[in-house]
Amino acid sequence: MADSDNSRTLPSVTRRMLLSGTMATTAMLSFETGADAAEALAGNAASDPARQLWNAWQSACLNTVALWEKQQRLETQLVNTIGFPHAKVYLPDEDATFSIWWEGDIGSYFGSDSASADIRAKAETDFAAHQARWDAEDERIGYSAAKRAEQAAAIHKEELVEALTDTPATTLAGVAGKLDVVLREGQSSGDCTEFPWPLVHSALEDILRIMRNGDAP
Repeated sequence: MADSDNSRTLPSVTRRMLLSGTMATTAMLSFETGADAAEALAGNAASDPARQLWNAWQSACLNTVALWEKQQRLETQLVNTIGFPHAKVYLPDEDATFSIWWEGDIGSYFGSDSASADIRAKAETDFAAHQARWDAEDERIGYSAAKRAEQAAAIHKEELVEALTDTPATTLAGVAGKLDVVLREGQSSGDCTEFPWPLVHSALEDILRIMRNGDAP
């Protein structure tokens, strides 16, 4: 049910990693060891399938972010140009104008009330016309296509996480990569203090320190 104060929420990607962890990934790695961690993780890629999957996952994260930013930019352009499809309905009995943001709400609101038939018909016509303008501009700028591409990229990223889960690591670099994925996909923020994230973070740093010191393969 729409009212005069309602506004339609922008469809958006709600994956925490796209807004936090992955953005840090674009700067290589987000844990405190920084460039040293990147250097430590760089070895043994050819011999460790888990490390190779981590590399692929990193690339998939960056690709997902880039596509998400593109579809958000196009959505903003579409909203600014056309506006979200809706219909404004004036109700004489209430002397008020309401905005209806979902076409199905028109029928739910007016039902089969014959006294409101003209108002309902106008609302349906106005909504359809606005939707048609939205669809035409969408097709022209490629918003829906970009959104589908982003969704496909996100699915691919998730598939890589599943593959990494099922792939045994053969080096500490592979183990570190797995822990990095756990942190980025699981924790709500990079400085989350809730268990078990500080311990996972500490374990990852331990592995990286051992690798940098040359005490492990």
